[in-house]
Amino acid sequence: MHDHAHLAGKRVLLVIAGGIAAYKSLELIRRLRERGCAVRAILTKAGAQFVTPLSVQALTEDTVYQDLWSLTDESEMGHIQLSRSADLVVVAPATANLLARMAAGMADDLAATALLATDKPVLVAPAMNVRMWLHPATQANMALLEQRGVTRVGPNEGDMACGEFGPGRMAEPMEIVDAVAAHFASLEAPKPLAGKRALVTSGPTHEPIDPVRYIANRSSGKQGHAIAAALAKLGAEVTLVSGPTRLADPAGCTVVRIESAREMLKACTEALPADIAVFAAAVADWRVKGESERKLKKDGNAPPALELTENPDILATVAGSGALRPALVVGFAAETGDVVEYARAKRARKGCDWIVANDVSLGTTTFGGDDNAVHLIRADGVEDWPRMGKDAVAQRLADTIAAHFQGKTT
Repeated sequence: MHDHAHLAGKRVLLVIAGGIAAYKSLELIRRLRERGCAVRAILTKAGAQFVTPLSVQALTEDTVYQDLWSLTDESEMGHIQLSRSADLVVVAPATANLLARMAAGMADDLAATALLATDKPVLVAPAMNVRMWLHPATQANMALLEQRGVTRVGPNEGDMACGEFGPGRMAEPMEIVDAVAAHFASLEAPKPLAGKRALVTSGPTHEPIDPVRYIANRSSGKQGHAIAAALAKLGAEVTLVSGPTRLADPAGCTVVRIESAREMLKACTEALPADIAVFAAAVADWRVKGESERKLKKDGNAPPALELTENPDILATVAGSGALRPALVVGFAAETGDVVEYARAKRARKGCDWIVANDVSLGTTTFGGDDNAVHLIRADGVEDWPRMGKDAVAQRLADTIAAHFQGKTT
């Protein structure tokens, strides 16, 4: 259980959507208020089918907001002020419908409008039938919201009101209280990388053949983006140089989008000086020499020969940049065999401080997947990390980087 002292004096805007779990939201209000947290509620039209406005008002001891078109509410509070007057917005229960509307950026009722207009962090507690939770649409919506910085508690596994069993039950009120407390505790926690500048690269590069074709690789950018977010969370000022990905920009980072390796090198050198550089991008080793300005056509003869030339080595260039060299340069090695041995050789050859080595052989799902199993190679040895989610890898790497700098300054 988290230290609930962080809740005293905080303000929560609670959005109650339409699901049977809405009855738990009444208990959530009570528990937050017991701990000194002020709660103001938005009740959706569907939510009011499960709990009454009067019960919510009695527990919050505040106006319950329901209608986007209420002239009284607009004159007294206004949906913009409502969306920004709290320290944290909590959506409990967060139904599949409301998550979809949030992901799409809709503003078709007061709840969706407030969520779109807020400049405050958002915590959701999903609650729905197991099939709805596991549906690819809901999973994609939740993943997109998390990439945008929305945090989540639950759902839990258990019996459903509909008679099914599986993930989809809303987290219990005290679990949500713990998650709210953890959010405020993280804001007050020390930022070990405050004052540090970090450069992170992510994603693939696209090397043009002609105006419509290019050479690329299967990198999704998930690991690099997660590292950028984790460093920012620890207080670093992060510039993320990203190749083409389908990912949302990580919270708290300055993002520079590029396509080719040459563009990435230019963006990296422009981001210097930096204290930390993490090169997680999968940069193409070669590009086509003399790309065609016009689309190459089939003419019935042999296919055109593509003459390749080597791309600039971004990691080695930054690691060897003299006075502008970051104090800590971390490279990535994507290997398909003898992973540690190749990575050790790469660390020495590139002149970087650490190498994070991962196995991207067919079947590992490292490229494009959500998990990663890595080895951290430093001058003093190798750490073998267990397979874990890419967010967890990013957090562990960020914590290791923070410990490295704290060790240097103590």
